[in-house]
Amino acid sequence: MKHLSGKLLLCLVLFSGAVLGNSLDRQRSDFLQAERALAQGNNAEFMRISAALIDYPLYPYLQYQWLKDNLQQEDRIPAFLATYNDTRYAGLLRIKWLDYLAKNERWNDFIRHYSVPAANENTALSCQYNLAIYKTGNQQQALNEAKNIWLTGDSLPEECDPLLSILMTSPGFTSDLVWRRFELALDKDNVSVAEYVRRSLDAADQDVADGWLRVHQNPALIENSGFFNAQMGRLFAHGVTRLAKSDLNRAVELWDDRKNSFQIDAQTAGKVERSLAIALARSRNISAYQRLKQLPVVDAEVNEWKVRAALLEQNWQHVAEALAGLTAQERQDPKWQYWQARMLDKTGNSLQAQDVYNRLAEDRSFYGFLAADTVNKPYQLSNKPVFLAGNELENLANEADFKVVKELDLLNRNVEAERQWWYAVKKLSKERRMIAAKLAQQWHWDQIAITTMVKADYWDDLALRFPVYYSGQIHDHAYRQNLDPAIVFGLIRQESIFNKDAESSVGARGLMQIMPKTGMQIARELKEKWQSDQSLFNPDVNVKYGAFYYKKLLKQFHGHFVLAVAAYNAGPGRVAKWLPGAVAMPADIWVETIPYHETRKYVSSVLSYAIIYQQLILGNCSMHYSTSCVPAVERKGLKIKELMLDVLSG
Repeated sequence: MKHLSGKLLLCLVLFSGAVLGNSLDRQRSDFLQAERALAQGNNAEFMRISAALIDYPLYPYLQYQWLKDNLQQEDRIPAFLATYNDTRYAGLLRIKWLDYLAKNERWNDFIRHYSVPAANENTALSCQYNLAIYKTGNQQQALNEAKNIWLTGDSLPEECDPLLSILMTSPGFTSDLVWRRFELALDKDNVSVAEYVRRSLDAADQDVADGWLRVHQNPALIENSGFFNAQMGRLFAHGVTRLAKSDLNRAVELWDDRKNSFQIDAQTAGKVERSLAIALARSRNISAYQRLKQLPVVDAEVNEWKVRAALLEQNWQHVAEALAGLTAQERQDPKWQYWQARMLDKTGNSLQAQDVYNRLAEDRSFYGFLAADTVNKPYQLSNKPVFLAGNELENLANEADFKVVKELDLLNRNVEAERQWWYAVKKLSKERRMIAAKLAQQWHWDQIAITTMVKADYWDDLALRFPVYYSGQIHDHAYRQNLDPAIVFGLIRQESIFNKDAESSVGARGLMQIMPKTGMQIARELKEKWQSDQSLFNPDVNVKYGAFYYKKLLKQFHGHFVLAVAAYNAGPGRVAKWLPGAVAMPADIWVETIPYHETRKYVSSVLSYAIIYQQLILGNCSMHYSTSCVPAVERKGLKIKELMLDVLSG
């Protein structure tokens, strides 16, 4: 009897699951019909169908789609905002509703509905809100806020025009406000904004502004001493900063020779000195360290470049001084720990250096791997998968926000699903974001899973962070090019996080982010027929072309992995310019002093990812990695030191 009861219970559970599945399928179909009715303008049919979908996860989304185009439904909108306040669509509708109220000059209603975080991040709504408080009697408060909005180098939305028109006719609108925005615009190279602002100056000041615009467009004019008088120090400073982008050495020379001929306030002079000093360090100029050292005001970026400038000199006493200038917290960064150890070793404190190296060798990072090689220790992967207790994954998936994500995904609304995902994740604690990352992994959203785990500030679940998809294509094409597959894995992990459909803002495509023009050139070199730009989304084609291109760079840079990786990101032309002179430079110093932060981070990431993938491959790890993946000392494979050969001139 008990056995029969158990079977009956199981049947009931399975039946209820099937009914629920059928119900969702039917609701999904009805949802699409409702959208079609909406698109056809058939409101009666839309209302009829949507009335039966009130318990469907996408019901708020469906109602939002109708309400945003029917903002005159004043009774329905407040009700929707109150009922679905905790959904993403309430926030989106509120922004449209506020804009509607502003355009209809319903200022009291606007103020009543305004106090939401989303609106505070929206410049257009901020302008409308301050116009509302101006119209309802708080004029001085509105004008004060209008001044803050005005002071930007960027264009402002047209919704700000009414508020700024009031500001510009008020007694508080001074020429100083105009000049400040004019300079902010030129600092951001927004010439059109500067030209617009210029029109608010009187005739005499417009002539001065024209001089600024000429210098901005042709900074070489600062060489003409007759162009300036002593009161034009800020203009001279701006010209120097502009000239430094095209002729740094000449800009430095002119600044040093003529800065005392002008009346230049300390803040402006300090900004110029700082920009020139950092620019010299970025250009690998040997005078950069002394210049940075002389700056009266320093910040984190200056202190970091001071260390890099000292490394460029390979002057280890200067390195010691520069490291001492970092904050105690900054010195705990593995990067600066590594350079602390290098400095100690070079200045005769080898025992202290060994202690630092040994501690750092426990860290799973580019610098930790360098330290491990230095003291001949095995790399530590520190794999600690996220532990899921009970039904945590299922419970999160069943929360309203994530049900919406899943439905959008099932309807192939990929962009909307991703936006909803980040809305949902933003509301979670760090601990629950870890669960969300595992949920994304279960759904095979690997790129989103990795990024979600980053937002959870957890780094030790290696199966999630370092997937091994497309392993067949990667091994095949790596071996054809005589490359270690781990290098290709590292490039893909950095370039696309294994998203075969990835497309960058400049048009790079696929797993290894190949530009179509580069793909066409590679096809010619391989004597293959070029199919189309879309072919780069094919994993086999993309990995073949990416491996071929990386091997080509490797040959161009004489087998130097570091230079080839840097060239994959920044282009071979830039890397060739960054090479030192005839004197050899250790590759770790070369990497640390790459001018671009993006490329510097890219190189260290790709090399460390390659090491991690090599160790995982050697450890025979499946996609479900365990702590057994940490290799024994005697195993052989890529070593970070083997990739970090001395860098010589081309």
